[in-house]
Amino acid sequence: MRRVAVKFANLDVEFVDREVGLGQVATWAERGALFPVVIFGPEGCGKSAFLRQAAEVLRGFGYDVVYVDVSHVDFTAHTDVAEVARRLAEAASEVSGVAEVKLAYLAIEVIKELIRRGKKRVAVLVDEAFQAIGIEKAGLYVKKLLNLVEYPPRDYERIIAVAATSEGVSRSEIGRHRWADVMPMWNMPREGFQQLYEKLPGPKPPFEEAWRLAGGNPGMLSRLYLTSWDSGVVVTRLIREKRLTPDFVARWRGWLEKAVEDPEALWSPDAPEELIRQLVERNLILYNIYERQQIFWADAPPPETDPELGIGRNVAWQTPIHREAVKRVLDAV
Repeated sequence: MRRVAVKFANLDVEFVDREVGLGQVATWAERGALFPVVIFGPEGCGKSAFLRQAAEVLRGFGYDVVYVDVSHVDFTAHTDVAEVARRLAEAASEVSGVAEVKLAYLAIEVIKELIRRGKKRVAVLVDEAFQAIGIEKAGLYVKKLLNLVEYPPRDYERIIAVAATSEGVSRSEIGRHRWADVMPMWNMPREGFQQLYEKLPGPKPPFEEAWRLAGGNPGMLSRLYLTSWDSGVVVTRLIREKRLTPDFVARWRGWLEKAVEDPEALWSPDAPEELIRQLVERNLILYNIYERQQIFWADAPPPETDPELGIGRNVAWQTPIHREAVKRVLDAV
């Protein structure tokens, strides 16, 4: 299988690891799928890179594949139908705000066109569509993906439909209906993360330090590299991005102090629902984590618990640096 080149820390690097997840994609390709698959997980955990490599896997199984990265207004079309690439390129050339929405919906329409033209194996992979179209429309978007499978314009052999999102709240919106298989993806396993770390040029801290800071998250590793490994700068930026204001911290101080020590404290029946909702919306934690059985996860699941990385049985900080951002504000306020 050819490994695609992906953008990482402003470098072009060869895709590494995620062997378990790619094996799952191969299984979908061989057996088909009854429902669309919605993958959610921490920001920067590598979902986009995974979808790009998944497109290559499906291509190898004889699929016509359309991959759309909505947030970056980018696409790849593995098909001999030139009309598909032309329509996607036209949508991508629209002004910002319009292009993202057009690409999200066009990804579904061009798959219909491929089926009309007699393509028997087709796949659509959509990255970060829900943020562009609005979380409240996420469920209906997934229903459109399901309609591809259940009500195609003509006969087909197999359809694979996958959507990925970092928005934790979209999980509950989609989960209200039985329109998709919702699967979490966690940060990279230690061995694969080290392979990625080794691809970074120049001086760098020992791998153990990078692992302790990023917890296997490629996006956080990229941030550390681009700030010359200054974790303080990364934490400061994260505090602003996640709106960890003095008012927010003062209001929830007691529970935040408990969660910094052990995220599982938020699983308590006494934990305030509003705080949990805000932490999920701000992509600081994953809540109500699935059982660690492989069948529930896209790629390898996280450990049952890991206090060093801030992983509890049911609740986890997205990365250790997310936890550190909250800790720093607690200390400052």
